[in-house]
Amino acid sequence: MTLKLTDIVLTYPDGDRTLTALDHVELAVAPGEFTAVVGPSGSGKSSLLAIAATLITPASGTVSVAGHDVTNASQVARTRIRRDHIGIVFQQSNLLASLTTLDQLLVMADLSGRSTREAAVRARELLLAMDLASKEDKRPHQLSGGERQRVNIARALMNRPEVLLIDEPTSALDHRRGEQIVSLLADLTREHGLATVMVTHDLATLAMVDSVLTMADGKLTAGAVTSVG
Repeated sequence: MTLKLTDIVLTYPDGDRTLTALDHVELAVAPGEFTAVVGPSGSGKSSLLAIAATLITPASGTVSVAGHDVTNASQVARTRIRRDHIGIVFQQSNLLASLTTLDQLLVMADLSGRSTREAAVRARELLLAMDLASKEDKRPHQLSGGERQRVNIARALMNRPEVLLIDEPTSALDHRRGEQIVSLLADLTREHGLATVMVTHDLATLAMVDSVLTMADGKLTAGAVTSVG
């Protein structure tokens, strides 16, 4: 499995109590598999993504990313693994206002120390795949919401990750654009053999994923979903 979380427990202090955000969670995602996680607000979905992204450390359990056990890895090692093996698509695009579309992607390559020429080729390939080749000189305020989200996705793929983590990609988009984005993510997952996890409230897009997991009170289970609070 490219992404594997085993018996994950995550707790937070809350005054004189301890809250359990993730309660013995198991998650395994294979290459080319698109998994959606749904559930009400506060159920633990964001905590799950943060653990998978190596941004926080669980109280117990193990985390494996692209064959690397990151459970007890140093902060430096976790940063390297996140940079080299994980792509993150945030709910908000968080694009840098002063940079062009092309430069948004080149910044990611610069952080990984890749050559400028190689990075420019990779960036333009991604922009072409995202139907953004004509927008490479545009800045974020000159792009539509759907275009900004596609730049966000291209940026996450810039360093050729094996794991793609996505947080509510359709929340700022209308229904048609939202479906287009999830369809694109499904295609990219299969084309590049990504292990993809998408947190979403948009039940209309679930037909495009391979499996659906439900988070409730910190527990992750498989099964049919009819509504999300």
